[in-house]
Amino acid sequence: MFDVELFRGSKEEKYQLLFKQLAALVEDETNMIANLSNASALLNHFLEDVNWVGFYLAEDDGLVLGPFQGLPACIRIPFGKGVCGTSAAERRTLRVEDVHQFPGHIACDAASQSEIVVPVLKGGNLIGVLDIDSPIKNRFDETDQKMLEEFTEILAKHL
Repeated sequence: MFDVELFRGSKEEKYQLLFKQLAALVEDETNMIANLSNASALLNHFLEDVNWVGFYLAEDDGLVLGPFQGLPACIRIPFGKGVCGTSAAERRTLRVEDVHQFPGHIACDAASQSEIVVPVLKGGNLIGVLDIDSPIKNRFDETDQKMLEEFTEILAKHL
């Protein structure tokens, strides 16, 4: 495992290193819970200024809490509700600069100020969403979005 604190490359180069670490962790493993657990731990270690990193998994008519790093979280989220449910229903990434301005935001951690949610898709099917919260407003930019979408594509191949 690398220490991201010691790596001095660009944001894109740091993410490329993250992708290599992810690939090494999930390469020979097919268990979804194990891979999602390691992916959330890896992101939690890698990303700065985040207070929650985890997955919600598609189940019936909504999402159910999966592996995560952070404080206890909401267990079930209906499709179309909050940032996670909306991202899942629309199957698109949502980057929210200020969660308090998002209609229907579900507050699991009062410290969260911004959020990015990336759908995890495999073969066009929704597996779930990657949810990352930050205590800083406008924490996530276009580079984060692009790179986290690529992260979920790599991960989905091993789910």
